[in-house]
Amino acid sequence: MDGKRPRGPWAKTLMALAIAIPLYIWSWEATQIDLGKLVQDAYKAGPIVGQLLRPSLLARGVQRDRLQVTLKVPCAPGETYEPQGDLDRLQLSAHCLNPRDPLQVTGINLRPNTQGRLYWIITGVEGRLRDERFTTDENGAFTVETDVPPLLGENPGEHRLQAELRWEAGSLNPSPALRTTAEKLIETVFLALMATTLANFFAIPLSFLGARNIMPSTGWGHTVYLATRTFFNLTRSIEPLILATIFAIWVGFGPFAGVLALTVSTVANLGKLYSEAAESIDPGPIEAITATGANRIQVIWFAVIPQIVPPYIAFAVYQWDINVRMSTIIGFVGGGGIGMELSRWINQLQWNAAATAVWGIVLVVTVMDYASALIRERLV
Repeated sequence: MDGKRPRGPWAKTLMALAIAIPLYIWSWEATQIDLGKLVQDAYKAGPIVGQLLRPSLLARGVQRDRLQVTLKVPCAPGETYEPQGDLDRLQLSAHCLNPRDPLQVTGINLRPNTQGRLYWIITGVEGRLRDERFTTDENGAFTVETDVPPLLGENPGEHRLQAELRWEAGSLNPSPALRTTAEKLIETVFLALMATTLANFFAIPLSFLGARNIMPSTGWGHTVYLATRTFFNLTRSIEPLILATIFAIWVGFGPFAGVLALTVSTVANLGKLYSEAAESIDPGPIEAITATGANRIQVIWFAVIPQIVPPYIAFAVYQWDINVRMSTIIGFVGGGGIGMELSRWINQLQWNAAATAVWGIVLVVTVMDYASALIRERLV
């Protein structure tokens, strides 16, 4: 006996707690967790969550009523100006103004209880500058208090103020968001399929180079094995988002950039899985074939490949499922697919359209998960 008493379970537990408690305290502080704020500010997420639960599936046609009048900016003291346009239905408190001057806009004889918006059409500037929103009353009238944008003063001359009313009309049809979601989801599935297929052309041969039991026990064999495994680890450490950003700049935004990014990422993932599957095969057939005097290629063909085909198929189908989900993320940085549309709708605060994409992704991922499980069950 060396005089040391063996450590009991209580001593080990106390030691583990002595390490874990400070670690979690520092982690709590580093991540700035604030549960009170999570509850206190829950109301901020309420409107967004509510709209995400109401995807835009069906919509009627949109009708518009546009009316506009002209005005002059800037306006010299004592200057008069004769306006033109729909003066009988759109009336301004003044038609000769300077930047930032207050302006009262009144509409009459319009469609009752209809939402609308004011737009500035500036001479020499493309597009429309959005301004105030309004809703007509039961008599088809509205009044809006606004002011003249400074941009009008930077482009002196005659400009236009436009009021546009929009309302739904006609029969229900698939909404634009639903049609776009369906089209982009199909593109997403094909994007993931192409990436998985292309990656297999590289991952399968590389997996043999990265399997210790297949590479010969020589200096060059160990070198190739270590180089292949290092390649897998380095490539897997690069996020597909980074790869998608690089390829989007390289070949332009779109699904091709997404295919390239997922292909590079999938080569490393499948290569590592395939090589580990090859390392776990039964060595008996390899020894038997080798004993007959077969060369390395014959050993791989007759002893290795029959054992690795089932797990390789299972991994490939599962990776396709993963790539469908990943392709929705890389779309945020220009990788094509539904992710690009989802990013655009979120940036424009079109939460109902974004909800259509989100629920579409949930549906496709669920179907893909079930289909991949069924395929693995039938083929493996």
